[in-house]
Amino acid sequence: MAESSTETTTAPMSSSTSQLTENAVHDVVKQQIAVGKTILLQAVDLVDNHLTSDEQLTVHSKHLPGSTIGKHLRHARDHFVLLIECMQTPSPRVLSYDTRIRNTPMETSLEGARTAILDAVKQLEEVVPTANFDEEISLHAITPYMHSFKTSIGREVRVIAGELGIQLAEDFGFAPSTLVYQGELNLIYNDENKTDADWPDRETLLSKNKL
Repeated sequence: MAESSTETTTAPMSSSTSQLTENAVHDVVKQQIAVGKTILLQAVDLVDNHLTSDEQLTVHSKHLPGSTIGKHLRHARDHFVLLIECMQTPSPRVLSYDTRIRNTPMETSLEGARTAILDAVKQLEEVVPTANFDEEISLHAITPYMHSFKTSIGREVRVIAGELGIQLAEDFGFAPSTLVYQGELNLIYNDENKTDADWPDRETLLSKNKL
């Protein structure tokens, strides 16, 4: 008697299912970009509407010796830029947040800070849409001993966006997820009446010449 076959075949993914998956990925990318821009544009708002002189960027904190607003702005921007640059390198990708260039113009100049942050926003818009958020990368950290961890681009974007921010206004510096929960922030992907055009345009911001 011939043995009956127990093998099963997997039905090919239908076009509708494939489209749903593609749409879901597109939504995630839009969400990641929106969250990143929210954080970075908070820094632009700080420079445009709260700081009035270059000197304020270099005043040393009484509570955190050696810390200045300029250094914190550079440090916050670095996290995004280092991740974006990692995304542009060929596999296997290695990310280290300890690889930073200090004493940059953005630490001492409002105009320099503004330009550097808006450049980071532009990089975010150009690089993230084509990124594979699930692709594994190696995260290196010096503590002072070298350690290596496995992570992904998507996780790093979420961690950066969740941890960075400067508390000024009532909603300034809060994690976007918290603001969404409180109903105080309507991100593009949750508002059918908004499009990408509703976000501040980099060229428009650069042309304001406030400084």
